[in-house]
Amino acid sequence: MILLLGGTSETGTIAEALADAGYSVLVSNCTDVSLDVGGGPAISLRTGALDLSGMLALTDDRGVTAIVDATHPYAVEVTQTARKVCEYSHLPYFRFERPGLSYDGDDIYLARTHADAAERTCSFDKPILLTIGAGNLEPYVDLAREKNLPLFARVLDFDKSLEKCDSLGMGKEFVIAARGPFTVEDNRDLIRKLDIGVLVTKDSGKEGGVGEKLEAARMENCRVVVIKRPVEIGTETFQTVEILVEAIKKDIDK
Repeated sequence: MILLLGGTSETGTIAEALADAGYSVLVSNCTDVSLDVGGGPAISLRTGALDLSGMLALTDDRGVTAIVDATHPYAVEVTQTARKVCEYSHLPYFRFERPGLSYDGDDIYLARTHADAAERTCSFDKPILLTIGAGNLEPYVDLAREKNLPLFARVLDFDKSLEKCDSLGMGKEFVIAARGPFTVEDNRDLIRKLDIGVLVTKDSGKEGGVGEKLEAARMENCRVVVIKRPVEIGTETFQTVEILVEAIKKDIDK
């Protein structure tokens, strides 16, 4: 049994590739967001967050022989937990990470942390659109409020996300609850409607809709601030499903 930590659009493709290679796959998704996990009797799904003890118990109960981490590039806590479980239980760990994009242009700025990104974003004194989810809004909201800058956040249309925005004092008129994928025109329309001068995004790759954001911002003369991915030290990452599956077969079947 392979435990596949999912949550991204590649999850189903990876699960089916592993099943086709002859493995039973348990897909674990932190939330109840609808997720394509592929089909077939060899693939099963569980939902809900796992802390260290929970993941250790799950791997033991289900006879897990390897963990494949295909979580979002910014899901640092889940990745750290998975690596600890593999270390404690002597299981092989495989990290799949979607490729990032190349960023160039005078109006694109890279930031290492959300605090740095908030400083850069607010330095332009323009209305701001955050497309980074609801988990890291605080530094932007605090600084924008201090500088009296209009700030909007596009977040998933879930109660947890909306409650987070509300807890930060964001009025409903400043919260766009929606679920992608968003086209270039979707993004352009929003930028124009809100008179956005700075768009903030994570480096979520092509599958994360970053390309459409960049193109929309370019066409609307809108600056972009990109939060760089966390650096994973000492971890080999696989960026194609084929190479990932081959590596798993070599390790598990040796």
